[in-house]
Amino acid sequence: MKSGFSDNGSAWIGLVSFSKSGKTIYFDGKAFQTLDGTGISGNYFELESGNEYWISGVKKDMSDRHKFGGGIIYVEKRILKDYLETIGKNELPKAGYEMTEVDTEKPIERINELENEKLEPAEFSTDLYFKKPNELTKEEIQFLLIDLEESANSPQYKKTRRSIKSRRIELEMELEKRGIKNVG
Repeated sequence: MKSGFSDNGSAWIGLVSFSKSGKTIYFDGKAFQTLDGTGISGNYFELESGNEYWISGVKKDMSDRHKFGGGIIYVEKRILKDYLETIGKNELPKAGYEMTEVDTEKPIERINELENEKLEPAEFSTDLYFKKPNELTKEEIQFLLIDLEESANSPQYKKTRRSIKSRRIELEMELEKRGIKNVG
């Protein structure tokens, strides 16, 4: 786990499952999707919490943790034999590793509901995203500012923060030109 922990977050070596499409990874009762290179420090994010994780294959040389990180690596009990075979050891090192059990349930139904939630009918049409600030009403500008703020905080949009900030400044300047203070 990378969010909030840098390279010292909890680490596991375990067996994952994949969705039919291969785009979602299931592990320990959680579902993860790729950040496609947009993450700050992780390569996947957990769908329900938004936390970033680094997910990769097991390293034969046991360098599974980041070189600057530290902490216990939890090894799932049901894969111990396979893990030891992969790393060429007869037993798990006593220091830095701990056996654990994980939730093997795939939260498919829960995640499908989350991904397919019916969105509230849009108060504004999507074309307002393409209008110039001077073509927007005060309410549309305020709606866009809230939407941009939410996008800026989402792990999915980390790489586009600069363009989000630029658009936000543009909209705030338009409100200022009109003598309207931005509330929020």
